[in-house]
Amino acid sequence: MRVAIVINTSWNIWNFRASLVRALQAAGHEVMAIAPPDDYSQRLETELGCRFVPILMENKGTNPLQDAALTRRFYQIYKREKPDVVLHYTIKPNIYGSIAARLAGVPSINNVSGLGTVFIIKNFVSKVALGLYRFAFRFPHKVFFQNGDDRRLFLDNGLIRPEITGLLPGSGVDTDRFRPAPQFRRQTPFVFLMVARVLYEKGVVEYFEAAKLIRAAVPGTRIQLLGGLDEAGGVGVPRATFEEWLKTGDIEYLGRSDDVAAHLHRADCVVLPSYREGTPKTLLEAAAVGKPLVTTDVPGCRETVVDGLNGYLCQVRDGHDLAAKMLQVLQLSEADLQRMGQASRHLAETKFDEKLVLDKYISAVAEVKNKAVLPSTPAKVRSLPLS
Repeated sequence: MRVAIVINTSWNIWNFRASLVRALQAAGHEVMAIAPPDDYSQRLETELGCRFVPILMENKGTNPLQDAALTRRFYQIYKREKPDVVLHYTIKPNIYGSIAARLAGVPSINNVSGLGTVFIIKNFVSKVALGLYRFAFRFPHKVFFQNGDDRRLFLDNGLIRPEITGLLPGSGVDTDRFRPAPQFRRQTPFVFLMVARVLYEKGVVEYFEAAKLIRAAVPGTRIQLLGGLDEAGGVGVPRATFEEWLKTGDIEYLGRSDDVAAHLHRADCVVLPSYREGTPKTLLEAAAVGKPLVTTDVPGCRETVVDGLNGYLCQVRDGHDLAAKMLQVLQLSEADLQRMGQASRHLAETKFDEKLVLDKYISAVAEVKNKAVLPSTPAKVRSLPLS
């Protein structure tokens, strides 16, 4: 079968779906990547061996004319490339790609990997988003969710039929690639690390607040941030603002890196004070390398921590509580710190191994292959002028 993977950036496919590409290829499928071009697009072809098909996509914003044009572009690509099944990720492919796939007569499998700002802030835009999901999610063959809270939200709001939903342990983690260091060693001074794009919704403000409090309590503690700036759509911290924050010297900004594992190994504890997630890949990778975690008690994040066993849960949007939980980890004895890291590794192996995710995807694609005929297209969809 020809399987298309559709995401809002090529970087996303490279960093989070490379194992899925390889698993599909190993199962005998041809894999096509459809995404906006970026620095990673060529690597999808040369290093992963999947054909890259570029698409123009504005990831932020809700302009109806732009979104209608995006639906048309999806439709034209699906008609031209003729995939046997499309795997959609991220918000706009999930919504507009699903509509286009239905119009093109191509079955789709969706993945709700996080609900984004529209589900964090209740306003007119969030109401529109609910309506769009309710319409678009009539059409996929399967919709995977990365945590039970998100699935319940969709079901409680009548956005989806229960029988087409499935639950995944996030994106999973490669527990062979991400492994603990051969010998445990506590850093001196102690090192905290946050791995995330510099977005307000990732809890960056609270991380800076906590850093100031921790370094006042335990001078010399190293508090690091790894992740790119993203000023698009008004959800990212503006560069000028971020650079002003860095002048306090409380946080070491590491920029971006293709070798996240190396940074994880050099940290004592990994922190993510996000407002909401699907299931954050960075915490799964941190758990796999045997690190204690501190994260917020919100959907997606709370799944990665058994409070007090492999880390601590803190209150969302609360820099003081975040600092208190980080200090609890810092004050652990070396033996307790090691035990907490071992508990993280055990959780990664038993609950979040990516083999569990890959098996579900391979099965879902096989179901599509065995399904002979799609139901007839509803008139409302058929009448859209996209041909």
